[in-house]
Amino acid sequence: MAYVPSSRRGWLTGVCSSALVLALPLHAAQMAKRPRLRLAGPMATVSFPLMRLVDSGALAGLAEQVEFVAWTNPDQLRALVLGGEVDFVAAPSNVAANLYNRGAPLRLLDVSVWGMLWLVSRNAQWKTLDQFKGQEIAMPFRADMPDILFQLLARQQGLDPGRDFKLRYVASPLEAMQLLITRRVDHALLAEPAISMALRKTQSFPVSVVAPQLYRSVNLQQEWARVFQRAPEIAQAGVAAVGALRQDAALLRQVRAALAEAHAWCWANPKACGEMASRYAPMLQADAVADSLLATPAVWRSARDARPELEFFFGHLMQHQPAVIGGKLPDAGFYF
Repeated sequence: MAYVPSSRRGWLTGVCSSALVLALPLHAAQMAKRPRLRLAGPMATVSFPLMRLVDSGALAGLAEQVEFVAWTNPDQLRALVLGGEVDFVAAPSNVAANLYNRGAPLRLLDVSVWGMLWLVSRNAQWKTLDQFKGQEIAMPFRADMPDILFQLLARQQGLDPGRDFKLRYVASPLEAMQLLITRRVDHALLAEPAISMALRKTQSFPVSVVAPQLYRSVNLQQEWARVFQRAPEIAQAGVAAVGALRQDAALLRQVRAALAEAHAWCWANPKACGEMASRYAPMLQADAVADSLLATPAVWRSARDARPELEFFFGHLMQHQPAVIGGKLPDAGFYF
């Protein structure tokens, strides 16, 4: 099942090929309520549908209490999953595959992020990775999604990431953004909504007095399309069920249906989504979140329907960085 929410921006068309969002697979009244469901995610685009589930009460028929908790780095994410502290988690697709292949009790429900990475630069003209040879680039999260995709795309076009670029690894997107704004680097690889936050910050007083003019330069999704001759969609992140409930197919169908609706709502209502996200994460600016949704593909697919694209991505990772997905392709049990 695939769902692409309709958009008022004219460049997307709404398609619903199943009754996923029109009818719940199992009425909530037929399910025993759980005391609590915990949903976890980063302060990023992949978490907006989870926030919406909590905010709208969409899972009230499944649990007495539904809460959202944030993870701030990949190590914390892994600890939440392995410690059984959450029921559903938003995660980069490679991390979910890695955890599954290493025996974590996890099952992927959907892929809801298909492109949110850009090189942000003081140079407005450069649009492909090869133009950045010899340049210093701030890179958050060594060996995780931004770094993995950058290295994969560089190698695919004959570039050596370690030799042809000066990669400055930092602990978080916020640190990379600060390096840009304070002129300590000229380029950084960022994900939404950090990009929109950086662009808004440098255009507003008093930061605009000292900050450099910043531009979206390389769209990694377009690089993906150019290098691999595919659609500009990278199966980057989604939501997985964790623990014993990953085996409850009826519950998973209902949660996945709610996730599809929440995703559609976020992209159809960027301003309201921005206001909601800023309540859950005050460091996220409402206007910047709305900007980020306008710049991010409004594509949602079930994990099973996303499997071909995930396996294409994972297959290339197996050639260069097999450890990041746990050394093998996930089997069919990974995909719901």
